[in-house]
Amino acid sequence: MSDPVKTTPPIALAIAGSEASGGAGAQTDLKTFQQLGVYGCVALTCIVSMDPKKDFDHRVVGIEPQVILDQIEACVGVNPRIDAVKIGMLGSAPTIDAVDEALTTYSFKNIVLDPVLICKGQEFAEAKAVDDALRAKILPRATMTTPNLFESATLAGMDEITTVEQLKDAAKRIHDQGVPNVLAKAGPTLGTGTALDVFYDGTTLEVLETETVGDVRVHGAGCTLAAAVTAELAKGATPLEAAVTAKNVVNASIGMRGNIPFTYVWQGWYEG
Repeated sequence: MSDPVKTTPPIALAIAGSEASGGAGAQTDLKTFQQLGVYGCVALTCIVSMDPKKDFDHRVVGIEPQVILDQIEACVGVNPRIDAVKIGMLGSAPTIDAVDEALTTYSFKNIVLDPVLICKGQEFAEAKAVDDALRAKILPRATMTTPNLFESATLAGMDEITTVEQLKDAAKRIHDQGVPNVLAKAGPTLGTGTALDVFYDGTTLEVLETETVGDVRVHGAGCTLAAAVTAELAKGATPLEAAVTAKNVVNASIGMRGNIPFTYVWQGWYEG
């Protein structure tokens, strides 16, 4: 009996930090890709280790920019194609420069930016410089961005976001900076009784809501959402279709409990 023909699945590249607990970062990206039927490869930008002795604060060690470029080169060289790219934590201006160089070199399609702004473990001035570099060099390259409430306000130039209407305005402002598709995330924080995000593509403005699973912070939810969007775009979904599926993936994935003082995610519960 001959072996069945095995087709190559869609392929997604995560350019992101390693988060040692497995609840976020590149580890979560790979799990999400796999759960959605997409082959994942990774270029690590930094190593993040939460410190159990200090309220699980983040210890961050950056990876040399050339090593980041080498990893991306390997991913491109080994795989027949890259169908989508998810960009997560970058963490430093040199890292942003390296990723910017790679995006120029390889002309990837379907770039999803999860804009990690002002990371724990950084001084404000240092973090502000990184945020500005991310906005100037990486944001304009994104096919879609998935900022949380704080990141949406920062990118939109708003003091804060406390209502759904303000979140809609923020999504429009971010789109006006040259990002074709924006998925601005609020989750349960706006008091709607739902997990609420806003999608905007310049024409379509959709408020996406799912049932809430708790009302507090969930570790890795943002990474899961952006990775699910990336996987769905790699499979050929439209940005809005990808956003809807991604919200369902996150909703199904919440519920792991460990020693950190908040729940985290496991993608294995999702059934598409």
